[in-house]
Amino acid sequence: MNEDHKTSVETRIAHLERMVDDLSDVIARQDSELRLVMRKLQVLAEREAEREASGASGVMLGNEKPPHW
Repeated sequence: MNEDHKTSVETRIAHLERMVDDLSDVIARQDSELRLVMRKLQVLAEREAEREASGASGVMLGNEKPPHW
């Protein structure tokens, strides 16, 4: 293997290593964001379940008048 080819291969490997590190950082950040979104979704689902269990629909159907009328 001549010196130019060796240098070229080493350069490509260095770029690939940097790319893998960058992608690893992106995945770690996305994992954190996804965990946060999942926690928020769980809280909202629990609130909705409590609201449904209490019988409060909060949704007006048809021509119903709002409760303050």
